[in-house]
Amino acid sequence: MVQQSGRVQGKAALVTGAASGLGAAIARCLAREGARVAVADINADGAEAIAREIGEDSLAITLDVTDEASWQKALDATVDALGGLHILVNNAGILIKGTVEELSFEEWRRVHSVDLDGVFLGCKYAIAPMGASGGGSIVNISSISGIIGGHNLAAYNSAKAGVRLLTKSVALHCARAGNNIRCNSVHPTFVDTPMLDDVSGSISQVELRAKLARQIPIGRLGTPEDVALGVLYLASDESSFMTGAELVLDGGVSAM
Repeated sequence: MVQQSGRVQGKAALVTGAASGLGAAIARCLAREGARVAVADINADGAEAIAREIGEDSLAITLDVTDEASWQKALDATVDALGGLHILVNNAGILIKGTVEELSFEEWRRVHSVDLDGVFLGCKYAIAPMGASGGGSIVNISSISGIIGGHNLAAYNSAKAGVRLLTKSVALHCARAGNNIRCNSVHPTFVDTPMLDDVSGSISQVELRAKLARQIPIGRLGTPEDVALGVLYLASDESSFMTGAELVLDGGVSAM
């Protein structure tokens, strides 16, 4: 466990998809480093559990990232409860495997609705309250699949690549607006989270994780904490000269 050093002390953060997996790890990490955290998820009970675990400087928010009104309500609640907004982590996402021929149009639209539209709405509506709070950092969780293609990840590749370029557009917009808001993306490879449970197919979870680890030069899957610490850097003032960039956390996959 990394010890607290107050790297985001006094900042107010909203993390989406924070009821489990990467989002929960990110919320815990930001809280450990001094932030007040809104734990947002469509899974209300899960969000409540993580907020209770974090303690008094947190709140749980029910958020459907695909819904415009839900975003506006969530951001208003965050500002009211936490006194502002300095950090937004757009983490919520889903993965549906399939080639361009296999995927239904409904599946294609569902992945883009959560993984890309949700990020668009978060950025769109967070800029005003973040600017009013003096500025801050938007961190969009993309994927190594937003940089490197996979034959059976047509929708996921497309959505996560969209997050990468949307991030750059938001960063340039904010820089031009002079609102002291930065925007960067994070690109993990396979991380040991419940999302892997949905893509195991006919092999066991142990076999799946071993198979995926063999594809990573560093020889292991990523951990939620690996990603949370990367997000922490981007959320903190340590990265004040970094915007419109991507932080690749892939164990060497993209170096091959």
